[in-house]
Amino acid sequence: MSQGTLWAELVAYGSGITLSPLHIGLLLLLLLGPQPLRRGGLLVLSWMLTVALMVVLLLTAGHGLLLSMAQGSSHRTGLDLLAAGALLALGLKELLNREEEGNPPGWTRQLDRFCALPLPLLLGISSGLEVISPDDLFLFAKTASALLAAGLNRVQEAICTAGFTLAASLALLVPFLAVLIGREQVLPLLERAKQLLFLRGDLLVGGLSLVLAGYMGWQGIEGLQLR
Repeated sequence: MSQGTLWAELVAYGSGITLSPLHIGLLLLLLLGPQPLRRGGLLVLSWMLTVALMVVLLLTAGHGLLLSMAQGSSHRTGLDLLAAGALLALGLKELLNREEEGNPPGWTRQLDRFCALPLPLLLGISSGLEVISPDDLFLFAKTASALLAAGLNRVQEAICTAGFTLAASLALLVPFLAVLIGREQVLPLLERAKQLLFLRGDLLVGGLSLVLAGYMGWQGIEGLQLR
């Protein structure tokens, strides 16, 4: 696998993880509320640490088990097909539920309750939701498998993990940095972004999930043909 292909995969998988409407909505509410830099910054930091830790743990497990993640191997082919199925189910669920209800999704009504929680508990719940999400778990696993298949040394793995963490955090980093630079100027933009997210978040996640499901399904079928 070329370095360009590897980085393209890492960015694609990171994009799937960073577009979490619940976490983005939660961050926007924190940035619009009291102590925005402290509370929002800690949420972004905990998100990034969780992403990096998940990749490190999966890489450590992969090295320890000597898993082969080359294209066509049973481990990688199985992961591709399972990930494609999970993302396809998620994408269809998001799009069909939105079409049936025609209202903002139910998770938006929970965000105010989350924001009222003590900050340590809020960060713990945020990290927990990040790692138990089935689609995120598959994307983390695909990221680790791509790094294992590339045969990188530890320094290269660390650089790629840092790059993936950045890609998987962009949707949170951008609004936080905007507030850091000039909160008063971006407050109207944050409010509009929150309203748009509540109305179109499911459509965004559903569409991206279907695209990633198609890509992983194609990878899985290619793997079956190589066996």
